[in-house]
Amino acid sequence: MKGSQLTVFADNQSRRKGHMTVARWILDQTTRAGIIGATVIDVSESVDVRGKYHAAGFFELIDQPVVVTVASDDGRIDALLDRLREGGVRLFYTRCPVEYEVLGASEAEGRE
Repeated sequence: MKGSQLTVFADNQSRRKGHMTVARWILDQTTRAGIIGATVIDVSESVDVRGKYHAAGFFELIDQPVVVTVASDDGRIDALLDRLREGGVRLFYTRCPVEYEVLGASEAEGRE
């Protein structure tokens, strides 16, 4: 299948949207956009869109940068981007064309 890979940079683990971390909120919006599967990746260091440096400290991980990456068809990626825009959270993202597929037997097929 062909679509897009979207990577959203969520400054740090402590940043919040309502009662959720921004990363958790992005995952929630991903599900609401009809996308199954996303990955949150902890990053050791980054510089955000404002030029601020973020890094995980030895004793405190609260400023550890995170990214959320997802791949899906373009219609669902467009729907996710619309939801993120409507959320009012300042985010930086990259979007690239990608070919993707699920390999192997599903759980139901594996039991047969």
